[in-house]
This record gives sequence, structure tokens and C-alpha cells, in this order.
Amino acid sequence: MDVFKVHGGTSLSGKIRVSGSKNSALPLMSASLLASGTTTIKDVPVLSDVLFMQKLLGEIGAECSRNEPHTLSIDAARIYKPYGDYEIVRKMRASICVLGPLLARCGRAEVSMPGGCSIGTRPVDLHIRGLRELGADIRISKGYIIAKASKGLKGKKIFLGGPFGSSVLATANVMMAATLAEGETIIESAACEPEVVDLANFLKTMGARIYNAGSPEMRIEGVPELRPTNYRVIPDRIEAGTYMVAAGITGGELEIDNCRLDHLGAVSDALEKMGMVIEKTTEGCRISSGKVIRPVDITTQPYPGFPTDLQAQFMAMLSIAQGNSVVTEKIFPDRFMHVPEMTRMGALLRKEGQCTIVNGVPGLTSAPIMASDLRASAALVLAGLAAEGETTINRVYHIDRGYEKIEEKLNKVGAEIVRESA
Repeated sequence: MDVFKVHGGTSLSGKIRVSGSKNSALPLMSASLLASGTTTIKDVPVLSDVLFMQKLLGEIGAECSRNEPHTLSIDAARIYKPYGDYEIVRKMRASICVLGPLLARCGRAEVSMPGGCSIGTRPVDLHIRGLRELGADIRISKGYIIAKASKGLKGKKIFLGGPFGSSVLATANVMMAATLAEGETIIESAACEPEVVDLANFLKTMGARIYNAGSPEMRIEGVPELRPTNYRVIPDRIEAGTYMVAAGITGGELEIDNCRLDHLGAVSDALEKMGMVIEKTTEGCRISSGKVIRPVDITTQPYPGFPTDLQAQFMAMLSIAQGNSVVTEKIFPDRFMHVPEMTRMGALLRKEGQCTIVNGVPGLTSAPIMASDLRASAALVLAGLAAEGETTINRVYHIDRGYEKIEEKLNKVGAEIVRESA
């Protein structure tokens, strides 16, 4: 099992390129099952989650190949096994995204309940509710979601709001299934994230009729069939936000390419309040640190609010701000497993329910720490970059799920990170 040895204390400087969005690429890969033939997706990051999805699609019957490192071709001419096996699905929550496409194209699907990061309960009830509203007969048996649509799917007005707001993957699943349903589907309380819009644009190039993607009420007119397509994934806004924090927490300056500031409004606002200077460039942005890191209160919310996937990274930076901050987690209230690890590095953090009180300290110190999930791993890397001495981060396989060669990218702009096999 690999570990990172992070030598802190160096200000980062230079240019860094953001990969294609993992959270967009995975649903796009699932959506390729809707059309018979070969779909080509460009700027697909090389990540363990993507490799898991390739394996899952292969088990279903699609043939996946990479002619270039970041170009993925998926031939879905033959779908002979509409089945998502537990051994694959348990490793990645986005595997649930094959449920809608398989149900729409094959009229049946059997998919294991998904796994993923340990960041709290993430039920699939919204997925099931939405697909049932389209006419699917769904039951849970021995840990599998068994769905059938023997009479086909029929469009309907569906409310997809949950206790913590809209669901990106549930919106994606229902939208994909609705593209081949009879009649019109209206999704109320639809997720508005850029990844949902990207999926809608992808589906439209396949011949789908989707309107108002990116708004809380989305409309889909079903069509008889979809065709294969060629498409490029949007940049990963969470990776971009992570590197923006890397510049700030190390007191550095970075030029970040393949970055869309229009997807990072709440993030940019918080960083500017903390004293960062952000300038738009042709390829992305340039971000430089201020003289001090100022405290700021952050509350995670569905897009366009502050993203939960950047909560841990910002907490690392706020831990050395000159003052006190409050971080409130409204998407996954239990997503604070990084708190005790940062505390081991000298951060003064106090968890109170869905909030963490952050008392800024002059600096962090190195310590052996353990990553618990994907975004916590990134936050601990950032904390290590700012800490005095060498920080050892265990279980970094989590970070390989969502960041392509993060240590190589950061090392090119001045970081000192060594990957070792423990």
C-alpha cells in the first residue's frame, strides 16, 4: 500500500494543468450504453475510478479501449449482461449510473448497491424513486437493485428533492433513462451542477432532447433511439479548486490551465475573502496568495453553493488563518473524518454537530497521518505542504481515485512529495 512523504515549507510557483472531470467522465461513460456503436470521449482522466468503470462496462458487454492516454472509446453495440457485480460496484459509488441506461435500453437491470468513500450515509432512494416514477418495477434483494420495465418507460413529472437537497447522480440516472422513455419527463429539484449540464450536453449530441439543464426544473422529451457520439469532458472543478488552495496554503502563486472560473464562483469568492488574488487567463486563471490568510465562514451547499468536495481542503488552509472560522457541512454532515488527522498536525479544530470550529494557528507540524477518503486525502497533502518537516500520509490509494498523478503535478511547481510502497 502506497504512502506519501510530504516535505513542507516550500511556496509553490509555476503552471499546472487540470485534468478532465472525474465526476463528469463517469456518468458520460455510463451514458454511452444508451447507443449501439462506438462513442469516443476525450480528456478522460486516468484514475482508479475510471478504470473500475471501464471494467464494469466490459462486464456488461461494452468494449473499452484507449488509443491515446486520455481518449476513451466505448463500443456498446452488444449489451449481453445488464448486471453490475458487487465486486466492482462496491468500490465506486458512480457505478449506480449504469442503472438508468441499462433499464432504458435493455428493459431490465440488476446492479449491486454502490460503495465509495466513507463520508457518511448516501442512500439510493432518490434513484429508485425516480426510476419507479418512470414505470420501472424495482425491488432490493440480497444487496442488489433489481429493476424491470417490461412495458417500457413512460415520461412523468418527478420530484427528486432529498433531505440534503438535490442529488447529482440521481438526477443523472433519471435523465439518462428518460431520454428513451415515451413522452415528456420533467425533473423537479434537479441538480444544477456543471457535471449534470455536461451530461445533458453529451446526451444532446447523441440525439436526446433535453431542456433547461442546469436549472432546478429540467425537461426531457423521449426519443426512439440515440446514436454514438464524440465528446470532450469539462475540466475538473474540484481538482482546480484543490490547486487554488495549494497556492494559498503555501504562500505561492500558480497559473492553472484547463480551469473554468465560471464553475468556481463560490470557491473564488471564499478565496478572495481569505486574501487571495485571482486573475482570469486565456486557459484558466492565475492565483497568488496575500500577505496573510484571513478567516472566513464556509457552508457547503448544492451548486452554485460551496462544494462539499472542497470542504476538507479549505479547512486545511483555514487552520493556519489569522483568526477563527466556522465550517458547516450541509451535504454530508458526517464528512469530518479529516479533523482528527489535522489535529495530529497541530490544527485547533472542534467538531460540533455539522459544524467544525477552526481556530487558526501560526503553523502546522509534521506527523504520521491516515487518509480516510478521496477529498480528505487531498486536504492532508495540502496540510503537509504547509507543515514544518516531513509528513507521512498513509492509504493514499484514496487520492488515486480522483486526482491524476497529483504528486507529479505538484512536484513540477515546487512541492516535495515522494510516493513509497509501505
